[in-house]
Amino acid sequence: MSPASSTSNRHERRLDAVMSYGLLILSAIFALFPVAWMLSTSLKSESEALSLPIRWIPQQPTLGAYVEMWTLKPFGLYFWNSIVVSGVTAVLSTVVGALAGYGFSRFRFRGRTSLLAFFLATQMISGVLVIGPYFQILAAIELYNTLTGLVIAYVTICLPFAAWMSKGYFDSIPKELDEAGLVDGASRLQIFLRIICPIAVPGTVSTLLFAFLLAWQDLLWALCLISIDEKRTVTLGVAFSVGEFIVKWPMLTAASLIGSLPTILLYLFLQRYYVEGLARGAVKG
Repeated sequence: MSPASSTSNRHERRLDAVMSYGLLILSAIFALFPVAWMLSTSLKSESEALSLPIRWIPQQPTLGAYVEMWTLKPFGLYFWNSIVVSGVTAVLSTVVGALAGYGFSRFRFRGRTSLLAFFLATQMISGVLVIGPYFQILAAIELYNTLTGLVIAYVTICLPFAAWMSKGYFDSIPKELDEAGLVDGASRLQIFLRIICPIAVPGTVSTLLFAFLLAWQDLLWALCLISIDEKRTVTLGVAFSVGEFIVKWPMLTAASLIGSLPTILLYLFLQRYYVEGLARGAVKG
């Protein structure tokens, strides 16, 4: 390779690196700017948040909005409701979805392809179209305005995706492991619990995280299925912090930041498993 060609290749690699890092920096600014602005607003007083010209950095930072958030609204109760609903939804969707995914991956039975296609088709239906029937059903069985009814709604949304994700991940696990377990006298359930599940931790975590985030961040379904204050979730609590004639921006941004903190921490801790689970689950299936 000539010196001129080597120099040209180095310039191309440097240019690619500069462009890549430049795009990453722009993407990070685009994603983090709203968070930084919310943090700045939450540390301002009411008058400073509405002052013109806009002050990007609070002149006199205060935690009054965070104190006001917990005293004027029962955000502790909202957090507890969200934790219960999101946690139960994530566990049920993951467990049932894993069992369904294992069955689809390892067994061949009549209607298997049609059932898989039906699961996939449910993900193409807009949630807005089915809220009305869900409302009528939950009202008829007296589960309207209950956390149980909200969990049922979320599980039905998450379960098809969980089954598809689990099936894709189980397909990547060699079937010889199942055969070896059968030779050793293990039942199908023992093979699933003791052999397959430990290997499928990344796929399980990605499914669990997806279901938890969907239930935690949802507003539309909670707004339609919950109408009493003591059953509201965090998203509903934040939404109803907007008054009819006035918006307390510091308190609203403080509530939004605190409400998004659990999902951010959960994603940061489980990011490695989440990415691996999505990648492996999407390759085969």
